[in-house]
Amino acid sequence: MRALLQRVLEAKVVVDDATAGEIQHGILVFLGIGKGDTLEKGQKLIDKILKYRFFDDEQGKMGWNVSQAGGGLLLVSQFTLMAQTQKGLRPDFGPAMPPSEAKALYEQLVGYAKSQFENVQTGIFGADMKVHLVNDGPVTFNLEVE
Repeated sequence: MRALLQRVLEAKVVVDDATAGEIQHGILVFLGIGKGDTLEKGQKLIDKILKYRFFDDEQGKMGWNVSQAGGGLLLVSQFTLMAQTQKGLRPDFGPAMPPSEAKALYEQLVGYAKSQFENVQTGIFGADMKVHLVNDGPVTFNLEVE
């Protein structure tokens, strides 16, 4: 399971000209789910994201997590994060979990995130999403859990 985190001043997901999810200051998370990933792994990753300190504290250092910074969390499913890209000139999506299984796990992870943090928004799994964001910094991190 992989998560690409971007610290944002604002972000939103638009599907069919309607806003599906939107946050102001916070974390935009692109979430890739692979074959063999589990709810336990996902919960570990969500916990890490919520505790990850990459917002400026009073001293201007990356010392605050999203809660301490008063931010929001926007979760967007993105199977392309699971692509193998080491060989050739075309991504191999074989490592990604099949969509029907991934959707169920993604929905469980969204539920878990909402139980742990009050300001959680999402995209729509499998939809053609337009993601708008203002990256803050830019600050971007790639997180994985075993």
